[in-house]
Amino acid sequence: MKNINNRLILILLTIGVLSTSCESYLEEENNSFLTIENTSSNPDTFDQLVARVYERARETTTHYAPDMYYTLEDLGTDIVTRGSAISGVSDINDYVNFTPLNGVVATYWANQYSIISAANTAIDNAEIIEGIESAVKTVGTGEAKFFRAMSYFNLVENFGGVPLIVNQITDANAEYSRATEEAVYTQIVSDLQDALAGVPPTASVYGRVSKDAVRHLMSKVLLTRGYKSFGSGSDFTDAAALADTVISNHPLVPSFASLVDITNQRNSEVVFSYLFGSNSVSRGWGNSRHMLYQFRFFDYPGLTRTRKGLDPMPTPFFYSLFDDDDDERAEATFTREIYATEDYTGKNGEAVSAGELAILLPKTAWTQAEIDAVPYAVINPDTYFTSDGITPVHYPQFIKFADPSVPFTQPDQSSQGERDMVMMRSGEAYLIAAEAYFKSSNSIDAAARLTTLRSRAGITIPVVAGDVDLDFILDERARELTGEVNRWMDLKRTGKLIERTLMHNPHAKFNDALEAKHLLRPIPQGEIDITGGAITQNPNYDN
Repeated sequence: MKNINNRLILILLTIGVLSTSCESYLEEENNSFLTIENTSSNPDTFDQLVARVYERARETTTHYAPDMYYTLEDLGTDIVTRGSAISGVSDINDYVNFTPLNGVVATYWANQYSIISAANTAIDNAEIIEGIESAVKTVGTGEAKFFRAMSYFNLVENFGGVPLIVNQITDANAEYSRATEEAVYTQIVSDLQDALAGVPPTASVYGRVSKDAVRHLMSKVLLTRGYKSFGSGSDFTDAAALADTVISNHPLVPSFASLVDITNQRNSEVVFSYLFGSNSVSRGWGNSRHMLYQFRFFDYPGLTRTRKGLDPMPTPFFYSLFDDDDDERAEATFTREIYATEDYTGKNGEAVSAGELAILLPKTAWTQAEIDAVPYAVINPDTYFTSDGITPVHYPQFIKFADPSVPFTQPDQSSQGERDMVMMRSGEAYLIAAEAYFKSSNSIDAAARLTTLRSRAGITIPVVAGDVDLDFILDERARELTGEVNRWMDLKRTGKLIERTLMHNPHAKFNDALEAKHLLRPIPQGEIDITGGAITQNPNYDN
């Protein structure tokens, strides 16, 4: 519990500013010298503690640490692999030599417990700080429990049973042991029930937690628990009902293109977002999603450094999911055309002007004669992992999270992204409802939810009950949600992680090391050591 024990006795209060849009909630000022003892008479202290929970959750979601991004969300799945030649090994994507000494899992564990620690501090001190209005206390405590539940959900799905700490730590005790997975789920559901009772139907300030945000998370938690041996018989039906409530309150926007348009970030479909904005102080690290799924396009003639990409890349299987030409999500999610930002001399000495095509990644392979006849680079689908002497890998680039005003930064520097980071939207609620209905043997309603969502994407052929199975739903989740939700947890929940990753992830398939033990991550060795072995390791990670 390194990250928790670093905050022993009384945690210093640090104001977390959510974004420029939340200035009415908290103004930026330096209160790092304050403690509970010398601020307990000021009711504003509670607001600051709650804001700290938001800040910790936001900052550890956009990146784990400098140069460490989203690694446990999508890497090592059917739709995202490492951005390198199909050779060699890696621990997280290929599941080779994945050990308790892995730095990513240690950072992820610490980050989740840092959110829990901040939430515990806010909850426990709600009764100590004087003068808090009853309504403010109820809402703030509900918000803190929402984030605590979300972090425990991330921990229990990645690691299994983990230490349950639901109070602020005020001593140096390090003898923590793992609660059962069932006990962790019981705490998550309890926290979410309290949060649902405490937070308002509509947030008073955009970016704060509402009842629908709680319902959305609860629907996913119950959907996931329903697959487990200790799940309730009503988990699937309850998850579907919660998701349907979110759907009814958050209608889909007319088109997927308008949904991801940077000028339409705050639309009817959004349930909960982390906010960043243009203020460099309140923005924190910045939203880094605009860096997802970008190869080094700027190494090609005619292109300048406008954004830096992160290492993972979508698999060829991901792109194949958009074979239906009617699916408008393809064009709004990624581009096969990259245009020159400056004049340059193309192949055969032909002049190419800024604004003209510099790279084309055609959906169907071109012949060599067709490639030779044009001045720009053409990269065929079967050569994504073949070095062309400029870049070792190349693929259609994501535009779904485009943030064009953001300057180029290296991954270990503040990403400076200004877009809202949408964490929950009704598009996913349709998919949660569909899966929950399917698992409760109601394929008719599952098909109806899928039909509605696909219709928004331009697909007019309705889904019928016989079409629906888990693979159909997972394919649809990939088309709709890649880069937005945790794909690894989706595959694990549905029992499809091993099957689909070995089938569709070329590096994992090459090494063929993924096995049942990898359905849980290794417990960080540092956490085992600091507790003197009270925290035990997951099976088959001891050697």
